[in-house]
Amino acid sequence: MQLAIATGVTVLATGLFLAPLSSQLDDQAMRRALAIAETTASPQVAEDLLGSEPSENGPVQTEAERIRRNTGAEYVVIMDRRGVRWSHTDPEQIGEVVSTDPSQPLAGRHVMGIDSGTLGRSARGKVPLRDDDGRIIGAVSVGIEYDSVRERLLGAIPGLLAYAGGALAVGALAAYMISRRLQRKTHDLAFSDISALLAEREAMLHGIREGVVALDGAGRIRLMNDEAQRLLGLGPEAAGRLLEDALGPGRTADVLAGRVTGEDLVTVRGHRVLIANRMPTDDGGAVATLRDRTELEQLGRELDSTRGLIDALRAQDHEHANRMHTLLGLLELEMHEEAVEFVTEAVGVHRATAEQVTERIRDPLLASLLVGKATVAAERGVSLRIASGTLLPDRLVDPRGLVTVVGNLVDNALDAAAASEDPRIEIEVLAEDRTVVLRVSDSGPGVPAEQQELIFTEGWSTKEPPAHGRRGLGLALVRRFAERQGGSVRVAEACPTAGGGAEFTVVLPEALADADLEAGLTTTGDMR
Repeated sequence: MQLAIATGVTVLATGLFLAPLSSQLDDQAMRRALAIAETTASPQVAEDLLGSEPSENGPVQTEAERIRRNTGAEYVVIMDRRGVRWSHTDPEQIGEVVSTDPSQPLAGRHVMGIDSGTLGRSARGKVPLRDDDGRIIGAVSVGIEYDSVRERLLGAIPGLLAYAGGALAVGALAAYMISRRLQRKTHDLAFSDISALLAEREAMLHGIREGVVALDGAGRIRLMNDEAQRLLGLGPEAAGRLLEDALGPGRTADVLAGRVTGEDLVTVRGHRVLIANRMPTDDGGAVATLRDRTELEQLGRELDSTRGLIDALRAQDHEHANRMHTLLGLLELEMHEEAVEFVTEAVGVHRATAEQVTERIRDPLLASLLVGKATVAAERGVSLRIASGTLLPDRLVDPRGLVTVVGNLVDNALDAAAASEDPRIEIEVLAEDRTVVLRVSDSGPGVPAEQQELIFTEGWSTKEPPAHGRRGLGLALVRRFAERQGGSVRVAEACPTAGGGAEFTVVLPEALADADLEAGLTTTGDMR
């Protein structure tokens, strides 16, 4: 195909060159004839014309023949105003009237053209002949044989064809080299095979349940399958855009671009937890795969919650057993008054803790979580206290989300405070209009200033990974939840004067439902 195209282009170029060449050569011949005629029409020839008669040996014929031989013209004809020839290559034609119309040169005009005369077809040039006073006394007609022009054209064709043949040879060699390179690049596959492979690839990419993102050497998205579009929240229009422009800055873009290296890298995109792997390609790009671990992480967190509940129940069971043993000893020693006082005090402490939480935390889910966390904290020797200014009404927009935030922060605070000399945790929840401000502080070692942003990165943790999955997601999910509601989360030193502990502050601007709307819904429910 490439050879046929090269041949066709060469033939077309040759034809386009030859087409104007004939007319160019004709024009050159006519201009040459005209130049010879202008040179011949000299004052000396005009003087000889006025001072002699037309004859074979006359001065006009002699001068005309000299010019014809020197210039290689076919003929040089000099005529008077009557059109009578004074010179001609055939002496018998001298004294005869010319065979073509001499009116134009006799009228003072220069004429060029291809004409047919007694000597055949020729390229001609005609000019007027003037005396010293400028009067027209005759005309000069010079002809160049037309066949000589054609011979020049035909003589130029071999050289032209040689150049065309050389160009064709170069084109054929280039076509051969391109063809070989193309075959190597396509592994000698036919067009039908390539088309079938492309169809199979499209079916496979869009059929698998893993996200696939292909990037070129410049970091632009080359293709994304349907699952990758779903996991990343992008549409087909993202293809061809730079990765950072499509995803925005963040860990997900860093992982896919290769700025974060490793296997099975954890990243959070929206509310999804993704596991990413990246494989570079020979052209400088890469192919990244994404797996959705959101459900697995949710199951893992539910397992953590269940384990926490079991720990709380175990702690209560242990505490209850100790109290029952103490009560049994008091009864066996017949210390009835002391037994009644002990039972009253034990029940009062537990009730006081629960009442303290429920009075200040009106949402049942969050209150239940804090009661359970208080039991676990007591078992681990950590004092969990609700700040005196805490007050949260029962009109949370997303109570489960806030439970996740509080649970993660309290779990981290328990781990940090357990190893301190005076282990304690303080929780403060404030509500103003529709904004909720949550503060969780502990007596642990605190967070170094250089790590206060790093701890919110997906996959970063100082703890050993659990059996069910990976760590480093809790604080990342806290930040994503806060940012999704237009809020923020930050960490600072809990007690700057004492030099210890960490304080996490979460601001959620739209966490509470409107009070009037909540009241209206409650009234409607009561009427029903």
